[in-house]
Amino acid sequence: MEIDYVSVFIFTFVTTFTPGPNTISSAMMGIQVGYRRSIPYFLGIATGFFSIMLLGGLFASLLARVLPEVMKVLSYVGAAYILYLAYRVLNADYALSQNSAKMLDYKDGLLLQLFNPKVLVLSLTVYTTFLGSMDRSIPALLLSALFLTTMSFSAISLWASFGAAFSQFLTTQKTRRLVNGLLALLLVYSAIMLVVA
Repeated sequence: MEIDYVSVFIFTFVTTFTPGPNTISSAMMGIQVGYRRSIPYFLGIATGFFSIMLLGGLFASLLARVLPEVMKVLSYVGAAYILYLAYRVLNADYALSQNSAKMLDYKDGLLLQLFNPKVLVLSLTVYTTFLGSMDRSIPALLLSALFLTTMSFSAISLWASFGAAFSQFLTTQKTRRLVNGLLALLLVYSAIMLVVA
């Protein structure tokens, strides 16, 4: 099975750029203390994210060697998860809570990844399905984890830099539905390509 890089990109783009613990907390940090003072927190997120991606890739490699028949089943499970995620994105609320004024640091960003179900599921989904047939060498795993982390870092940077603008732009129901609908359709496309590949 050949890797469909367009589907990989769409899936990772939508999952890393849509609201979740990383993006929302980064937007709040950007709003409250500015981008520059938020960098230690972002580096903690990036370190934890990279670690989870690498562990997910290693786990998927183990599964591919020990139980190769499981990989096709996981494609269907992954597609079902992506459809569920599309439903969640379609109904996503972009409201940012103003309650947390705490300055978050590197340790907070790192620990967030250990308890962030979105990152854990992203790791297992991308490595057991979209990248299920990739070369399982350490350099390939490191490179793919670095690519995914770069996308994540871009997402949190964007949310932090434009957090206030996003929250104002996405407050109208019509705009939110349009953005959510487009993102949900992209996820549905990814799920379909995953099953038919």
